[in-house]
Amino acid sequence: MALFEALVALHVITGAVGLTAFWGPIVTRKGAANHRKWGKATCYGFLGAGALAIAMALLSLYGAEQRHPEVTDRALFAGLFGWMMLYLGILTIGFVDYGLAVVRHSRKRTALRSWRYQAVIAAVVVSGAYCGFYGFTVGHPLMMLVAFIGIAAMAIQQRYIWRASEPARATYIGEHFRALIGMGISAYTAFLSVGLIRLVPEQVFNPAIWAGPSVIGVSLILWFTIKGKRPAPAKTSGTHPHPQ
Repeated sequence: MALFEALVALHVITGAVGLTAFWGPIVTRKGAANHRKWGKATCYGFLGAGALAIAMALLSLYGAEQRHPEVTDRALFAGLFGWMMLYLGILTIGFVDYGLAVVRHSRKRTALRSWRYQAVIAAVVVSGAYCGFYGFTVGHPLMMLVAFIGIAAMAIQQRYIWRASEPARATYIGEHFRALIGMGISAYTAFLSVGLIRLVPEQVFNPAIWAGPSVIGVSLILWFTIKGKRPAPAKTSGTHPHPQ
């Protein structure tokens, strides 16, 4: 199908931009010009990849049944390459949207309660819930795992948005970081769906491979969160004698 192959090519291009630029904001100094430059490239790349993933998922669900005839389990194919890819595309866009929004509205957190942002979060939750349900019906734990991760992330975001007490001024930085790491998890997982079925079709239903981005991404979130909570080294006051 020419349309599907064109979408795949565009998905690979935009995804490659996002996946390559993704590590730039992590290793550069936060708030610096290079951090913002790499961050913009990452977000634009992943926004494109997420939108294209949604389009490919819809074609996989409602397109020709002859696509990838080597896959005999059509119900599981529809789950991984249809409903889960649809969910991952929406999740990627949702993480990008929230990660940028918490910075944009760092001084007015209540702006995130508007229907504009709440609708995106609701779309993630609804698509994730169906992804998890479908995964349960076909007996594939990966679909349930990624659904749980995304819905739990949305719950954490809502806790920040709707909490009654005003959080510390720099709290939004942690929200920004977790959202963009989550964006990387969902984008890497969605990108696997394009490559696995073409390069190693015999491993396409292997949950251990699919779970890799989630394990790495969640580990990064935990590591940076623990690192961020460590007390800063105390500054010594006074002068020190110079060696004679």
